[in-house]
Amino acid sequence: MFTKTEDFTKPGFNAVLSFANTTFDGIERLAVLNLAASRSMFEAYASNINALLGVKDIKTFVELQKGIAAPSLEKGMEYSRNVIAIASDAKDKIAKEVEVHVADTNAKVSGMVEKALASAPAGSEVAVAAVKTAIKSANEAFDGLNKVAKQAAEVAEASVTAATQATMKAANVVAPKAVAKKVA
Repeated sequence: MFTKTEDFTKPGFNAVLSFANTTFDGIERLAVLNLAASRSMFEAYASNINALLGVKDIKTFVELQKGIAAPSLEKGMEYSRNVIAIASDAKDKIAKEVEVHVADTNAKVSGMVEKALASAPAGSEVAVAAVKTAIKSANEAFDGLNKVAKQAAEVAEASVTAATQATMKAANVVAPKAVAKKVA
């Protein structure tokens, strides 16, 4: 039950701190991922340039191109999967924190309303029932919205996974055809 102002504000402040920490953690993980990807890309680029400079004939050039393309696509897909994992992890942590905070606040508000309604004057049973129904409806609406948000996130993640797999499959099909056309 809220008895002082700080009892009401402290949980909100702690939730904001949790959101900020989760956000900064995600940003930090993305920065580390980006630095690692940049370093890897630069090293691969330098290695590929050196290899291309050593090519003596067209057959070697074509084989080298095949060897360069596949790892680059795979690294790009792995990078995308890592970004999605970081974003998904941050989303899950924030969603869990919101769920806990809302449940706690609902429990406190319900307790406070119950206490206030218990001391309601005689003849106010209709108003008491209306308030209880409104609280119940608000909680059900929040639960419904929460379920819809979770389903939307699951659909988005499944779509990204399917798109990644389709891209890799298409890249594996297109790359050999493109190389065959260059050789002919």
